[in-house]
Amino acid sequence: MDLILVGLMLFLCPRYLFVKVILAFSYNMLERVSFEFVVVSAFYQELVERLGIYFVSFDRPGYGESDPNPKRTVKSMALDIEELADQLRLGSKFYVIGISMGGQVVWSCLKYIPHRLAGATLVAPAVNYWWSGFPTNLSNQAYQQMLPQDQWVLRVSHYAPWLTYWWNTQKWFPSSSVIANSIDIFSSEDRKLLMKILSTRNHAAQVRQQGEYESLHRDLIVGFGAWEFSPLELDNPFPNNEGSVHVWHGDEDRFVPVMLQRYIAEQLPWIRYHELPGAGHLFMVADGMWDNIVKTLLVGEK
Repeated sequence: MDLILVGLMLFLCPRYLFVKVILAFSYNMLERVSFEFVVVSAFYQELVERLGIYFVSFDRPGYGESDPNPKRTVKSMALDIEELADQLRLGSKFYVIGISMGGQVVWSCLKYIPHRLAGATLVAPAVNYWWSGFPTNLSNQAYQQMLPQDQWVLRVSHYAPWLTYWWNTQKWFPSSSVIANSIDIFSSEDRKLLMKILSTRNHAAQVRQQGEYESLHRDLIVGFGAWEFSPLELDNPFPNNEGSVHVWHGDEDRFVPVMLQRYIAEQLPWIRYHELPGAGHLFMVADGMWDNIVKTLLVGEK
């Protein structure tokens, strides 16, 4: 296993007394900063103590000081999670939560290591428009909702991955609005939440210290390339209801069109789908939202 550094560990009593949760973030720094904003809040600390949660987040290959993996695949993401859990002695089962692009890590875990999962949550998860199972007219309609420059970024990542670095560093025309955190990509609700998020420290230089190609650009290549499987074809990982899988999405998300999440939930009836009216992509920062997401995964819905 290459070096993968743990980015955040919260523990208030011996590890064996805790519910273990591994977090996977997006390549967009806002999700990581959003989580930092949440964890310093008083209600979150109370939640950790009350439910006995042992949270672990990590720098994926190429991010921070974690070793790059030029051979990274969708499957290797799940195997990294499994080995991380074993190295930290988290036990035979643990929960996973993926935010935005981190949701693709969770899909990988559901495919390749379902026997290790106690439950899973995907928060505003990114969608690969080329996953098999999507009706062509639906994926095309969702694709056209993106800004033109973002359509091109994903098209290049999928069909010509060797051009990804050049495409995202050239200056002749706009590249990814997501990587640039362009205000144009945010919904009106997201823009309100940005005021909270941007008050925290910026980790961009630290996270991207090994260069954008081995972090951001490789995420694009892997995330929007040709997958070995389609999440729409997954079997229920918890046929005896010993765990649950949740998807949370805002119906005003301008990063990931809600119509695709609805379709996935329709095709996979074992998913517990939570659609939030008026919410954008950053809804997890809204007051009480992260608390609700975590409690729903760990103790169920009321």
